Amino acid sequence: MIRRVLILVNTGTPDSPEVKDVRKFLSEFLNDGRVIDLPWLIRKILVDLIIVPFRSRRSAGLYRKLWTKDGSPLLVNLENLISGLKKMTGNKYEVHGAMRYGNPSLKEILGKIKRENYDEIIVFPLYPQYASSTTGSVFDLVMGEIVNWNFTPSVRLISQYYSHPSCIEAFSSNIMLYDPQSYDHILFTYHSLPVRHINKIHPEISAYRCDCNEMMTKHGKFCYRATCYETTRLIANKLNLNSGKHSTSFQSSLNRSWLSPYTDQVLRKLASEHKQRVLVVAPSFVADCLETIIEIQDEYKSLFQKAGGKELVMVKSLNDSNAWINAILEITEFSNV
Repeated sequence: MIRRVLILVNTGTPDSPEVKDVRKFLSEFLNDGRVIDLPWLIRKILVDLIIVPFRSRRSAGLYRKLWTKDGSPLLVNLENLISGLKKMTGNKYEVHGAMRYGNPSLKEILGKIKRENYDEIIVFPLYPQYASSTTGSVFDLVMGEIVNWNFTPSVRLISQYYSHPSCIEAFSSNIMLYDPQSYDHILFTYHSLPVRHINKIHPEISAYRCDCNEMMTKHGKFCYRATCYETTRLIANKLNLNSGKHSTSFQSSLNRSWLSPYTDQVLRKLASEHKQRVLVVAPSFVADCLETIIEIQDEYKSLFQKAGGKELVMVKSLNDSNAWINAILEITEFSNV
């Protein structure tokens, strides 16, 4: 009997919202060369001497707002998702959940798996669209560990699945619960990235000279910007949304050299155009976290209302829904990526 193990990996969360734990988490996260793609010494100085010392206290305040009696929502969602998958798969797979940064540590999970001598390891990053700083970083760590093992099992890396019918169905059925046609506008917002990350995927074509916002281009298969716009188109087509009633934007930008249009600016513009009720969907996140619960549901809602809008509603993420569990299993079964 072939023994398989499925590892679901998300970004991570501090062990607690206390400053010391947030500082530790931010240091590990931001010192990843795939996240901040600068030379090692420059990155260390920037992260350890500037960003982490000045950002930790503010970030800890945000995590305190996010935290529930059960802990970090991102971790709780992962644990619930793993439980649901185990019930659905039976003995077909061993299923583990891991975080790229923080706990449960992906490196430690791999250490446990090494001792079990599995025939196949399936790595499923919880990012529908590929990006070097997310999925690429997960694959770096996984292959960096496995290459040192005394045996090499079959390894399957699922790089992206934004266009898989079951993924689109999961997002679409989730959105339908909110009666999207009743809103003045539907905004699809994705986590932003530095434009230079995008340009590295297709250096011959600048991100802002590319028409992937209108159609999927031949060089856009692994371009994060292109796949985000394509995700919007696929979901909108599935829901039969009018082209003038929805748009795409990018959130969580650290500065204006990141992907735009910026979600905060788009929301202000929608309010100025008298779009009173806006539904916000975040299809780069499959679990609710700081960026959805605090940034969208709290900060963006307040921003929109102050700009003259009346109601901003966030579609909850896929989390541990049955549709998402089924999608993961279908993607795992049929993906050859």
